[in-house]
Amino acid sequence: MSLSIAVKAKKSTLISLMRLSSANSSSSSTVSLKPSGRLQQTLAGSVEVNGKALHSGKVSTVKLLPAIAGAGRYLEFRSRSIPASIEFAQESPLCTTLLKDGLRIRTVEHLLSALEAKGVDNCRIQIESESESPDDREVEVPICDGSAKEWVEAIEEAGINVAQNHDGETVEKMVAHVNKPVYVRKNDSFVAVFPDLETRITCGIDFPQVPAIGCQWFSWKPEHHSSYAKDIAPSRTFCVYEEVEKMREAGLIKGGSLDNAIVCSAEHGWMNPPLRFDNEACRHKILDLIGDLSLVARGGNGGFPVAHIVAFKASATFISPSSFLDIKRVNSFLIKWVCLCLYQMQAGHALHTELARHLTID
Repeated sequence: MSLSIAVKAKKSTLISLMRLSSANSSSSSTVSLKPSGRLQQTLAGSVEVNGKALHSGKVSTVKLLPAIAGAGRYLEFRSRSIPASIEFAQESPLCTTLLKDGLRIRTVEHLLSALEAKGVDNCRIQIESESESPDDREVEVPICDGSAKEWVEAIEEAGINVAQNHDGETVEKMVAHVNKPVYVRKNDSFVAVFPDLETRITCGIDFPQVPAIGCQWFSWKPEHHSSYAKDIAPSRTFCVYEEVEKMREAGLIKGGSLDNAIVCSAEHGWMNPPLRFDNEACRHKILDLIGDLSLVARGGNGGFPVAHIVAFKASATFISPSSFLDIKRVNSFLIKWVCLCLYQMQAGHALHTELARHLTID
């Protein structure tokens, strides 16, 4: 059996199983929120990271600071603040962007991926950037080496403590448990969420026009924080060499280089080896997915749902109802959330907001 036929067969089998499971499920609730048995955490100290931004090419500095329990993760720039929440996610090409009251913060996914995976539930994120105008309301997080490795190292340098609220009390972390399969597909791309006893992410990519990338699959579960640092964080963002000029003409990747991305040519293969993993490109898709899943978190609770998330030729970013912790709205939230998991392009971060507008909830 050829690889392309095998991939199609795997996708068809998954979709059939999802339909059967959905039809046979007796649960009346798609999602339930449950205590995790763990306390909310924050950083023990502050730490600073600076570097060039991928798209603007400007140098920016990020300072990570502790935050009280219940504060969640939020970003600050010039006395303005944006919670790292799906309700502020905006459509943008090739990155995840947050927008609130005119303030736009781009390329947040690698930083948020590291914070979520390392269990930093509450964090104050201050950003400074070189700017031509003091009225500039747009800033971008540094790309570092294109992975989350430097963010993990910064978090480990700062250390992690149990967070306390204003009254000096600890707060238990809540997590979402998925009770029924939910899926969406478009052409040959799909994202599915299955009930499971633990969190697991399985990702597949397929670049038949770029043989050096080809078809890759990787599955990961957060058994402990060190597994993310070892297996996911070092994977770097990637691009196809033949598409670079088009991206630059569109005003993107002004700060992109062989130092902050791995570049693959359809004809000549990888241009800046060695790779850190044979399937580094696929692992990086999981890194991005974790960063976007982190936007589900609210009030210091978990962004990872307890479920098996399967994505093929897709990544994720989110827009949601205004309150994830409103249990009356959580069922429609997850369905909308999964429907927004498909990007306009396999290597990009454009949101399918129109899909949510036409979605009908039973």
